[in-house]
Amino acid sequence: MNNTKRYSPEVRERSIRMVFDHEHEHTSQWAAIRSISEKIGCTNETLRKWVRQAERDQGRRAGLTSDERERLKELERENRELRRANEILRKASAMAI
Repeated sequence: MNNTKRYSPEVRERSIRMVFDHEHEHTSQWAAIRSISEKIGCTNETLRKWVRQAERDQGRRAGLTSDERERLKELERENRELRRANEILRKASAMAI
């Protein structure tokens, strides 16, 4: 059974903004994440991942931005489709001989 909850983009954005806005009120960013995640009803790790991705998107942390991740997924999907098509053509060509 899948217990994954889906949160709206608005909830994610608001939660991330709350972490950034209230970070200075806590001893660490992790303390802010723990406090805010309890209030919005998500796990600490879920909010931490959202915050880390937002930091990458803003250039505050190294790594792929959301746009880059999406583009990478598209290219990987296209690559799989092309490999499948090539395999089909290879088999068809072998049968024709």
